[in-house]
Amino acid sequence: MGNVDRSLLLHPPAKVNLILKIFDRLSNGYHALWSFMQTIGVSDELTVRVTNAFEGIRLDCSEKTLSPPTGNLVYRAADLVLRRAGVAVGVDLKLVKGIPVEAGLGGGSSDAAATIMGLNRLLGLNWTNGEMAALGQTLGSDVPFFMEAPTAVVHGWGQRIIPKTLEGVRWIVLVNPGFPINTGQAFRRLDEVRRTVPPMPEALESVERASSVSWSGILARMENDFEAVLFADYPVLADIKNTLSEMGAEGALLSGSGATVFGVFREQAEALRAKGAFAGTPKYQVAVGPSLQRGVLEEP
Repeated sequence: MGNVDRSLLLHPPAKVNLILKIFDRLSNGYHALWSFMQTIGVSDELTVRVTNAFEGIRLDCSEKTLSPPTGNLVYRAADLVLRRAGVAVGVDLKLVKGIPVEAGLGGGSSDAAATIMGLNRLLGLNWTNGEMAALGQTLGSDVPFFMEAPTAVVHGWGQRIIPKTLEGVRWIVLVNPGFPINTGQAFRRLDEVRRTVPPMPEALESVERASSVSWSGILARMENDFEAVLFADYPVLADIKNTLSEMGAEGALLSGSGATVFGVFREQAEALRAKGAFAGTPKYQVAVGPSLQRGVLEEP
């Protein structure tokens, strides 16, 4: 077991779904999906520390509304790694949340992926991305994506990841209205309302075949199948999208199953002006960050 690095400070990033198509329910209970996902420079802060003495797993989390430590995805990820690796060490985890919870931004999945990748390095396990993704898949469908971040097409129930290059950088404004939307409930509402499931658009097949994609190409195809039903249930989400568009966003969309809506801006100054448009609504959580061009463990 390698002991070179005993502690890592990581910044698990949020993600946005620039495209999200939902198809039929599969035999395993999940829905098949197709998504173009991108990480952005809004993150949590995670410290992973390994101790030689076996003292179990300890987690200190700034967000007290989350599950008890043993139910938190970070704790569960660390427990899975130690059991799979068959090592007896102590693991101290400190998680400071910067990504809103149940917001369609993948914060919990990103934290879990960072825990697995961090322990893989600290313990000298030399697991491949595929091996780590298989482990992470048991925790949540978005976890494997973060092993291949910053940009990828995600298939099925999240198990098939196709890394992509998204050329250039854009600035993303995240606007969370201050309430969560449960992912399971969002899928149930979509199933209730939708009579037929559309086929895969041919335009998305061309995106999948390309190794490198331009922002203009993605912006022209931005869509989220959850918007129609969730905007009807939560009209404030449509209001946020309209405001972002009025402030000059090249594109604006619900991320994942919500409740965060994001806008894509060419320049940082434009993004910061758009952020200011929501300053009069204190309950909103608003953040700005660039699209990332590196993975979780890569240096800036």
